[in-house]
Amino acid sequence: MSSLHLSLQQARHLQLAAQGLLTPPRRKADKADVLAAIRRMALLQIDTIHVVARSPYLVLHSRLGRYDTAWLDQLLAEGSVFEYWAHEACFVPTEDYGLLRHRMLNPDAMGWKNPPRWLEQHRADIDALIEGIHANGPVRSADFERKDGKGGGWWDWKPEKRHLEVLFTLGRVMVKERRNFQRVYDLAERVLPGWDDARDLPTAEQAQWRMLRNSCRALGVVKAGWVADYYRLKRGRYDAMLHQLADAGELIPARIDGWQHDVFIDAGLAPQLEQVAAGELKASATAILSPFDPLVWDRKRASELFDFDYRIECYTPAPKRQYGYFVLPILNRGKLVGRLDAKAHRAQGVFEVKALYLEAGVRHSARLAADLKAALQKLADWHGAPRLHVARAPGNLAAELMA
Repeated sequence: MSSLHLSLQQARHLQLAAQGLLTPPRRKADKADVLAAIRRMALLQIDTIHVVARSPYLVLHSRLGRYDTAWLDQLLAEGSVFEYWAHEACFVPTEDYGLLRHRMLNPDAMGWKNPPRWLEQHRADIDALIEGIHANGPVRSADFERKDGKGGGWWDWKPEKRHLEVLFTLGRVMVKERRNFQRVYDLAERVLPGWDDARDLPTAEQAQWRMLRNSCRALGVVKAGWVADYYRLKRGRYDAMLHQLADAGELIPARIDGWQHDVFIDAGLAPQLEQVAAGELKASATAILSPFDPLVWDRKRASELFDFDYRIECYTPAPKRQYGYFVLPILNRGKLVGRLDAKAHRAQGVFEVKALYLEAGVRHSARLAADLKAALQKLADWHGAPRLHVARAPGNLAAELMA
């Protein structure tokens, strides 16, 4: 099988094209664009930290520009997307429910959540909770008061929250909607009334193949060592499966200059490959990314493809942090050129960049400064915090960004 030859930068451009990050949006986004972006990525990871906009909203902003965050909430409430454990907790297009249903039916591998054991230990209380939802309608964790006066992280949840999480993991309840980003749970048969396991469930093997295809489509450029991470599939050798997809015409084998291993290009990128051949595939977008963006959530892939060593530090003790609490990668014209630690002070109308760092070898040019200034101002405006304050940046970049 002959291989297509790509430069590293061409491979980066193809992955950015697959992710919707190659060029800026051409028009004002609408609600349909939000669903299209989620389908394009296959998964939209959920995280609750909100020093800036919460991660799922920020990931969409990187691709769509200014949009109404209520649209994501509406898509969930309307049933166009659902929530479940995929890469981590994610919004997933509802047509892919069957791919993750196997995890609900066989939850032994779900780690610390260990739902079967918890279910066995608290069966009477959980049965009563299900009966309450059946009779009285959807509930939030906040609807149950804490009786022991404690509070803390997930290890110290009140029992009802743990019960709801276990029922969610088992697929007995689903997230019907979010109110102020709090999950509202209802019985799965009321959230997804048309689903029938006997009729609709793919086999585990079919689900694995579809998740593999989705990962290849979302990433655009893949190699065997990358594909398992997207849906957190079991680690293993995926070379044979990728070659089978190539034999079927769904993937195109390629070689990246200087790499030993084969990579594969999703066949849906055929138009972009024609542009590559003509030397016309250019990256023009500048975007501030979430730490949980699919482009960077796999540290190994980000390092290998973009030469960007990225670690999320919000879970690292403050004295051990190198860059800051919630550090956002900076994408500029096809390269990950730096990172910044930001906080949106919405009440004061200030978007604060506590520190901005450029990667080694990135030249501080007038064009880079102009790109960053435009991207940061758009992000600040969207947050409702239009005054940009940059505390620390290389050279005179802070002054240029605030000028």
